[in-house]
Amino acid sequence: MLATKLSRPLLNLPVKTLTFKNPGNNFRPVQKFCFPLLSSCGSRSYASEVDQIGSRAVLITGCDSGFGFALAKHLHTKGFIIYAGCLQKNKGEGGSKELDNMNSDRMRTVQLNVCDSKEVDRAVEHVNSSLEDPEKGLWGLVNNAGISTFGEVEFTSMDTYMEVAEVNLWGTVRTTKAFLPLIRRSKGRVVNISSMMGRMGSPARSPYCITKFGVEAFSDCLRYEMQPQGVMVSIVEPGNFIAATNLYSPERIKAIADKMWDELPEIVRKDYGRKYFDEQVSKMETYCNSGSTDTSPVIESVAHALTSTAPYTRYHPMDYYWWLRMQIMTHMPAAISDRLYVY
Repeated sequence: MLATKLSRPLLNLPVKTLTFKNPGNNFRPVQKFCFPLLSSCGSRSYASEVDQIGSRAVLITGCDSGFGFALAKHLHTKGFIIYAGCLQKNKGEGGSKELDNMNSDRMRTVQLNVCDSKEVDRAVEHVNSSLEDPEKGLWGLVNNAGISTFGEVEFTSMDTYMEVAEVNLWGTVRTTKAFLPLIRRSKGRVVNISSMMGRMGSPARSPYCITKFGVEAFSDCLRYEMQPQGVMVSIVEPGNFIAATNLYSPERIKAIADKMWDELPEIVRKDYGRKYFDEQVSKMETYCNSGSTDTSPVIESVAHALTSTAPYTRYHPMDYYWWLRMQIMTHMPAAISDRLYVY
């Protein structure tokens, strides 16, 4: 009831109807929120694009699949020189093979494991040496590489927490620090892919939430520091795009669950019981097929952050349900938001 009342004043704002899945199992029409200052969802009516896009280079991490792969192709069509960081390039697997097969001198794949400092340093050397004019720097860095998992706090091992943080958080920090001198030379852009889970917690998602909350804080601090340098920092906070990114397949969920159960301390197994554990896994199995299959809102948000003369600080590519939920959970007293969405 409270959510309905709060949403009424927003219904007078311009919206575009899209079709997404809701948190349950059935499709329903939902609305993507658009601010009045926008001429259309995702673009400003008063902000022009930067010039000479064709001479500007952008490095994107995590281009093996998902957002990164789609983003590399999209920005290439806009005229950017793309350095597509791929974890599996050395193996000839993943998206690197298809990107290489484009045979474009503006599409350049790079072996890049954001958890490996030596690989990150080699990527910096490669980019610096192959830029037409290194003194003009690198226009954009998109920190997209990320992994996810699930599990309640008592079910999640410390190794899992550290593994997710090493990619999502420390990988973002490591890569940004390494490329920042090149970005500063061009007075360019840093775009960090966070999540709505970087703004609000969720049961059984603490490893992922912790890292995305960290990305949010890192991005804010970096934005404050880089403003005098002429570098703009944006955060993109996607909603539920699990179906589009294939983060969870039934097979992967089963593998994670089996490993989790096998590694649980005996006291935790005894106190919770296998029935409760299996019920939580079943919830994830239904969740893994939810969300939008269309990644274009995320791709367009990143493109706007890189091309607009006045990019947003934060982008919210998500359907209306998740946008409203995020506003309530971040602005209302926890006693109210918890009642509405958790308990």
